[in-house]
Amino acid sequence: MNATELTAPPAEYDFERHFDEIRAFEWMQENWNKAFMFCGLYAALVFGGQHFMRERPKLNLRRPLVLWSLSLAIFSIIGALRTGSYMLHILTSSGFRQSVCDNSFYSAPVSKFWAYAFVLSKAPELGDTMFIILRKQRLIFLHWYHHITVLIYSWYSYKDQVAGGGWFMTMNYVVHSLMYTYYAARAAGLRVPRPCAMIITATQILQMVMGLAVLGLVYRWMHEVRCPSYVDNIAWGSLMYLSYLVLFAVFFYRSYLGGSSSGDKGAKAE
Repeated sequence: MNATELTAPPAEYDFERHFDEIRAFEWMQENWNKAFMFCGLYAALVFGGQHFMRERPKLNLRRPLVLWSLSLAIFSIIGALRTGSYMLHILTSSGFRQSVCDNSFYSAPVSKFWAYAFVLSKAPELGDTMFIILRKQRLIFLHWYHHITVLIYSWYSYKDQVAGGGWFMTMNYVVHSLMYTYYAARAAGLRVPRPCAMIITATQILQMVMGLAVLGLVYRWMHEVRCPSYVDNIAWGSLMYLSYLVLFAVFFYRSYLGGSSSGDKGAKAE
C-alpha cells in the first residue's frame, strides 16, 4: 500500500479527495500578491477604525465574538486533526527528515484541502482586529503585525509548495485550536484560569522556536536531499519567526512575569 492510499480520506471526507489542488496552485501563483492589497486595506481599516471610534462609545459585541471565535476554533480543530494525521503518518513511516522536506502535503488527499483552507483563512482572520477596535480594547503592535506578515508569507509560500509547510500549518492549526477556544470561552463569560492563557502564549513561543528549527533544517538539507525551497523564502521566513519569537517572549514576560495586568487578556497578541 502506497502513501497516497494510506493517507486517503474515508468516504465521509470525499470533498477532501476531490479538491482540485492544481487549480488552487494556479490561482495562488497568479494572485498571491493580492495579499499585499488585503493587508493595505486591513491597515487602513485598523488605524482608520481607531480614529473613528476615538470619540464613540465601545460596542458590546459579546455574542458575535462568541460565534466568531467558536467558528474559528472548530475550523482550527478539524484542520489540526486532518493535517496532524498526515504529518503523523509521514513521521512514523518515513522519519523526521522526510516530514521536514515533504512537499506532498500540498497535494496529498487528506491534507491538500486543509493546506489551501489554511492559507485562505489568513484573510478572514484579519477580522479579529475589528472586534478589538469596535470594543475599544488595547491593540498592541504584535497583533496587527502578526496578522499582516502571516497572510503575506503563507500565500507567498503556498504558491511555491516549499518544504516545511506541513509543520508550519499543522503547528498553527493546533495553536489556533487552543487560542480560539480560549477566546470563545472568555467571550461567553466563562472564568478561564490564568494558567490557561500562560500555556497558550508559551505554546505560541514554542511554535516560533520550532518554526526557526524547521527552516534551519530545510536550508541545511535543500542541497543534500530533495527538500524543495528557496533561499529567499527561508530568509524571509526566518526573519518573520525570529521577530515573532522576540515579540511573544516580551509579551509573555510583561503579561505574566513583569507584574502587568495585561495578562488578563490572555493570548490576545495572536
